[in-house]
Amino acid sequence: MTIPADLKYTASHEWVRREADGSMTVGITDAAQQMLGDLVYVEPPAAGRQLAVGEECAVVESVKSASDVYAPLAGKVTAANVELSGAPQLINQDAYGAWIFRIMPDNPADFDTLLDAAGYQAVVDAEGH
Repeated sequence: MTIPADLKYTASHEWVRREADGSMTVGITDAAQQMLGDLVYVEPPAAGRQLAVGEECAVVESVKSASDVYAPLAGKVTAANVELSGAPQLINQDAYGAWIFRIMPDNPADFDTLLDAAGYQAVVDAEGH
């Protein structure tokens, strides 16, 4: 299981990367895709949707179960990764390369309140993964 040091994380297993234009790219972590198993369906939020912190905004389904993806920051969805609709297994192949959506945060400083790699590792260890 990998946890890149250059990303931020949530306790609900989302990763977040700050982009040069100020937007944030969001996906699920390597630990999350391992827990879910082979993904068969991904439903990202629609571009233009306004999200609140912690709001259920996407769904990932595997052969085992379905799981919600939560907004790590409040803001407006600027893009959804439509490639995943035809190839959800891309997340299994590269959890940090296969993003689910991009968001323009209402408050960019909220990024700094998310977990760093060590903080996320502690969450994963506490859950016994």
